[in-house]
Amino acid sequence: MDFRRLFDLLHYQAARFPNKAALVERGPMEWERLSTSDCIQRMNEMSAAILELGLSRGDRAAIYADRGSTDWILLDLALQQIGVIVVPIHVGLTNEELAYMLKKASVKCCFAANREGYNDIHALRSSVLSLKYVLTFKSLPDIPSLEALLRMPSSDNLEYIQTLRAGIHEDDIVTILFTSGTSGLPRGVMLTHKNIISNLKSVIAIVPVYYNKRVISFLPLSHIFERVVLYMYLAVGASIYFAERPSRLYANMKEVRPHYLTVVPLVLERFYSEIQGQSAKRSPLQKKVISWAIKQGKAFNGRFRIAPLYWLKLRIANILVFRTWRKQLGGKIEGVMSGAAALRPELARLFSAARIEIREGYGLTEASPVVTCNRFEPGGFRFGTAGFAIPGVQVRIQTEENEKAGEIQVKGPNIMQGYLDDDEATKQSFTDDGWLKTGDLGYFEGKRFLHVLGRSSNVFKTASGRFVAVRRMELTFERSPFIDQAMILGLNQPWLGSLVVPDFTYLETWCKQEGIHWTAPEFMIHNTLVLKKYEAILQEINLSLHNQEQVKTFQLISEPWTLENGMLTPTFKRRRPLIKAKYAKEHRQLFPKS
Repeated sequence: MDFRRLFDLLHYQAARFPNKAALVERGPMEWERLSTSDCIQRMNEMSAAILELGLSRGDRAAIYADRGSTDWILLDLALQQIGVIVVPIHVGLTNEELAYMLKKASVKCCFAANREGYNDIHALRSSVLSLKYVLTFKSLPDIPSLEALLRMPSSDNLEYIQTLRAGIHEDDIVTILFTSGTSGLPRGVMLTHKNIISNLKSVIAIVPVYYNKRVISFLPLSHIFERVVLYMYLAVGASIYFAERPSRLYANMKEVRPHYLTVVPLVLERFYSEIQGQSAKRSPLQKKVISWAIKQGKAFNGRFRIAPLYWLKLRIANILVFRTWRKQLGGKIEGVMSGAAALRPELARLFSAARIEIREGYGLTEASPVVTCNRFEPGGFRFGTAGFAIPGVQVRIQTEENEKAGEIQVKGPNIMQGYLDDDEATKQSFTDDGWLKTGDLGYFEGKRFLHVLGRSSNVFKTASGRFVAVRRMELTFERSPFIDQAMILGLNQPWLGSLVVPDFTYLETWCKQEGIHWTAPEFMIHNTLVLKKYEAILQEINLSLHNQEQVKTFQLISEPWTLENGMLTPTFKRRRPLIKAKYAKEHRQLFPKS
């Protein structure tokens, strides 16, 4: 048996890898498990309930939830198998953004995870004329819910659902996903079953996740990255555990003891910051041991064969430090897949040396989403790169004369059908010979490993004519334990400057050690001694940068950039224009003579 449409996955799993714990989430008292057959039954119950509402093939239904769950993925498949197009909506958007997406996609029904989500969408019903129904996943007082409609489907219901399934083709649109909108209005990306399944099968071929593995999911399923990874887990029969919420991730990992998970770099950055914070509270001897182990880990190059002396050092670091880190993540971790943004190479080296294998990839929604990926086998990865093209996908760099870097362009069966109701934008996104223009700049290392510089709008040339890759420089700044976030600015300016958000936990520890009175972040960023410390950090960082990349001025910022304050997109990318606008005063102070 094979699968050609996404809703075939559960039946494929039932035939090949029937699982007593296919989908698992935390209940009031314990982890609640659904077997493969339970999942199929629930999916059919949902499909019957949705048909009862009056939705039919070609209608659009939105799913609005801040995190993945059993209900989310089964609802997704239930909608698909009756031909309803699924429109995932990110939580954390403004009312204007929500209304725009619902109108643009002509959403007829929206399913919300909780009361807050229901209220968000219900408030827009008068302005979104296509929206007929708003329901929550679970039953709540005084709110219509999908759960209240669930019934055991009759034989006639099941026969009708089967007829609808049989009529759905692999080339049919299965989902519309809106881009994160870092600049301008979000665009609705139209993907078919074939687009996503081609990507899914390529990823299965290179990621060693099997039916006897446990995985944990905590990223929102409105992310195409996490959603496709979950489809992969279903296809191979792995047990999928849904974390309760991001703040409970580490606690849940200790309970679940997963073998694999997917992350965005921010999660690994936070884990590393916690490690540094814990280290700062240890005895002087313990600090030295941890610092020594981290130094050994950051020197790891990933080679299968290493010098005997270095091998011995890693063994000692593992016994004294690294195994404690693995225990914090459950003790069974075999691989971590990182996407959505670039990860600092030294962190990938460090965690991999600690036997927490980190593998980065590159992709975009328009490519369903994976384009390149570092492999888990020896020789199949290179730290600091996004790996090489997955099977069936072609990647080329469109360069100007005498340039090493250029626009990354992609071709393959995973490429979108186009942008919803925007033929002009679709046309502009492809070359004359049919390659998708990603808008990202990059180059190849060692002929095949892709090095991504970032969005073309965030990469500019200096007066000397050399590229400045802003995100790579920001990652360099964020290596410092004193810096949580940095944003490099300087387009059309005589020098480069940076907005810097300190790591206030680490800074507070340092201040106490130095006898500096600690108050609140909004006051500490103006403290003379703190500013002198960051001037010294800046000078040290500049020593590792080329002359044209060195940052001459900086401004400390007291508030981190988060989803909650709107400075990050739901896929954790920075809304650079908004940050620049919010800190216009600080931006002017970076370039006082310009």
